[in-house]
Amino acid sequence: MFAVLLLVLALISVIYFKFIVPFFYWQRRNIYYVRPWSRFRRVFLSKESFAESIRALYNEYPDRRYYGSYQFLQPSLFVRNVELIKKITVKDFEHFTDHSGFTSDKTDPILGLNLFSLKGKKWREMRSALSPAFTGSKMRSMYSLICQTATSFTRHFLDKKDDVVVVEMKDIFTKYTNDVIANCAFGIECNSLLNENNEFYKMGRFVSTPTIWRLLRTLLYGFFPKIFEFFGIPALPNHISDFFLHIVKDAIHVREKDGVVRPDMIHLLMEARKGRLKYEKPESSGLDTGFATVQESEIGTTQNYAIEITDEVITAQALVFFIAGFTTASSTMSFMAYELAVNPDIQKKLQQEVDVVVSTNDQVSYEDVLKMKYLDQVVSETLRKYPPGYVMNRICVKDYVIEPKGDNENLAVIEKGCLVAIPVIALHYSPEFFDDPEKFQPERFSEENKSKIIPGSYMPFGMGPRNCIGSRFALLEIKVLMANLLSKFEIVPVAKTVIPLQLAKTLSLEAKGGIWLGLQRRK
Repeated sequence: MFAVLLLVLALISVIYFKFIVPFFYWQRRNIYYVRPWSRFRRVFLSKESFAESIRALYNEYPDRRYYGSYQFLQPSLFVRNVELIKKITVKDFEHFTDHSGFTSDKTDPILGLNLFSLKGKKWREMRSALSPAFTGSKMRSMYSLICQTATSFTRHFLDKKDDVVVVEMKDIFTKYTNDVIANCAFGIECNSLLNENNEFYKMGRFVSTPTIWRLLRTLLYGFFPKIFEFFGIPALPNHISDFFLHIVKDAIHVREKDGVVRPDMIHLLMEARKGRLKYEKPESSGLDTGFATVQESEIGTTQNYAIEITDEVITAQALVFFIAGFTTASSTMSFMAYELAVNPDIQKKLQQEVDVVVSTNDQVSYEDVLKMKYLDQVVSETLRKYPPGYVMNRICVKDYVIEPKGDNENLAVIEKGCLVAIPVIALHYSPEFFDDPEKFQPERFSEENKSKIIPGSYMPFGMGPRNCIGSRFALLEIKVLMANLLSKFEIVPVAKTVIPLQLAKTLSLEAKGGIWLGLQRRK
């Protein structure tokens, strides 16, 4: 009986110190905070999307620069103030160098080696090694592969006899992004519109389709990361990583054996392994892939790394590139198609710009894409309303002091290990930074207006040295396809189109019921 009592007391103690004490973190430090799960329970009860929850949290406390919150059992500082965000992500980056990841190299020997998940010195060296693969000149070398896929995609719908082809946009654009990444990252050609049973597309669907186990794994990893690391429980089944590792190893073997050179990511990473990949400054013409393109920091422009680029490292970068690109770029294109369909005046203006280029050259070149200013405005505005990374996080790696401003703040010491959450989508919808934020207005990003955008208020691909390394590639694959598609089709609403668009009550940013539109052949 006494032993049972001791066991019960021990269990109560564990529960108290593990699950209750952490939630007094901000209170003990006299920092204003919101109750644990005060808002996010609505997400888990499917009453609102996670993106809507982030916006609501931002709007509820307009007089505060920041406040305490929690991510699982970990204290998290929710930062609203743009100046403070710039300090955390740029000026004082050395205090916030890491991301909160969904895996590590202890649970995933391959996936855990990807750039997003790496921390500290490993991340610095990997960023330094990989940055030269994502410059404008390297995107130019991949352009023919992207253009080939976009042309094939457009031709597929031109071959249809229907005057209006009704499609679910996320479905068809996912097949396009699958084929682009398979081609540009792995050197494999697919045609997922004709054959959606190809292994690459099946893998992409498997990885991107939410399951109860995957959601449960994410939740449990958030609460008990050390247990997952101890037992080596991976984020993805081993057969996924093995599939991509096999492809990469075979490709490298053939290329080294036969001297094959192909302008894709595997080739660039093989060059990095040999120390032959150097960072090249942006072209003097000033042309870049768009307003939303992030700029590389000194970490990426200085080639100073000792990390060994193994086949596993190459696979990890290509795999996360595939996973991220499979859904994010296709989502952006889907939302862009919707906005063009319900704003026909904007679509017509964009088509006029596309028509000038196509009538002159009969084909869209790399330079043509970069010169299409209105196309860039439309893409930039789409990324404002529907940012793929709609909330951003950093981990404090060195204690950081925030001096009080105003009577409602005390001296705040952000301790090592604390998370920082940055509500990107809430900033994008704040009337303080964007007039009439619910309205789709590409003119916000015109030559006359884009200088008015306050730095730190618009960051669809993140901010600071830890921004998204693949922004140029993502923008290029979006623009190439939309230019090709709009030269041949009008995108129109159909009977199944939901107007206004509603977000699904999920963690990901997607439309409820999908985005059904018609591709109407232009006369």
